[in-house]
Amino acid sequence: MFKLAFKIASILLIIAVLIFFIYVPTYIDKSMNKVQLKIANPPKVEWYDSIPFIADLHCDQLLWDRDVLTEHEYGHVDVPRMQKANMALQVFSIVTKTPRGINIENNTAETDNITLLGIAQLRPFKTWFNLTERALNQCNEFHNAAENSKGQLRLITNKAELNQYIEDRAKNKLITAGMLGIEGAHALNNDLNNLTQLYTAGVRYIGITHFFDNEWAGSAHGVNKSGLTKKGISLIKKMNELKITVDLAHVSPTAIDDIFKLSNSPVIISHTGVQGICNNRRNLSNKHLEEIGKRNGLVGIGLWETAVCGTDAEATAKSIRYVADKIGVTKVALGSDFDGAIGTHFDVTGLPLIVNALQKEHFTRAEIELILGGNIRNFFLKNLPEGN
Repeated sequence: MFKLAFKIASILLIIAVLIFFIYVPTYIDKSMNKVQLKIANPPKVEWYDSIPFIADLHCDQLLWDRDVLTEHEYGHVDVPRMQKANMALQVFSIVTKTPRGINIENNTAETDNITLLGIAQLRPFKTWFNLTERALNQCNEFHNAAENSKGQLRLITNKAELNQYIEDRAKNKLITAGMLGIEGAHALNNDLNNLTQLYTAGVRYIGITHFFDNEWAGSAHGVNKSGLTKKGISLIKKMNELKITVDLAHVSPTAIDDIFKLSNSPVIISHTGVQGICNNRRNLSNKHLEEIGKRNGLVGIGLWETAVCGTDAEATAKSIRYVADKIGVTKVALGSDFDGAIGTHFDVTGLPLIVNALQKEHFTRAEIELILGGNIRNFFLKNLPEGN
């Protein structure tokens, strides 16, 4: 009887383990990155496919166990869908830690959702308890994808590469490209020396905080919501030296003030809304919006409800209009937060709906082309490292 019970228990354990490793990661991905509106061929203006450079400032696709080279029926971004959307460049931002019960008001750093997810995805053991290794692993995933893409996906790390890509894509619109960013400087594992390692791996922007206060600064969603720490000041200076762009997304208002006092370099806020349209702690104040404009920075407007107080393209376009009117049309872009554990009205193939919504906001074709990607292209042509 005991042997039978042991066999049954062993079988059930094996089944449970198989479910955990085979089904759980995909289930979590599907349940967290939903698409509310699926349109096979969204209506688009006749000149949409001739837009020279469509780009987006923020996507978390690398967090998920999903081949970016293969088209999927769930989630938001992969290379085949980028090609369908005429998208030239997607910035892939790296998430290394998020708290349980995540919210926009108050979070601690005591818990971590990503550890168990990484184990379930069979990420390398060294990534399980080391945030820098998690970031490097996701960088490596992108490098491998680019190498295996047969020339259809490139990593952009400097001005020379971006210029070459622009030239090549003018001849072949099936070529796509990505840049790497990091969401939260806790990925440095409390060691400024790790910044150079991440730079070498291709990282070109870093958000100083994510959903909790860290060693470098306070988060808008943390407990203390404080400013830059002494280590944070050193981090900003080192990022400026390396020409790693500072991303203000999720950073506390006090820390944003500190960054502006410390540095004159252009900054981005990769994925956000604005309090003038959608007033909550997640979104950007008019004061900081105007300062970003003065510094020739870039504001990426998101596609999710907390960012724009809506779920459709029209809500995003309304916030884009607000930013354009406040600081100029050359300083606003898309910052979708695709695959960021959010539900969006559409995936990347739905970007023509944004064009339609921007037309309703009375933007011209030239202005729409800037918003859809020209501004991102121009910002990084000015602010990336030189290259060869």
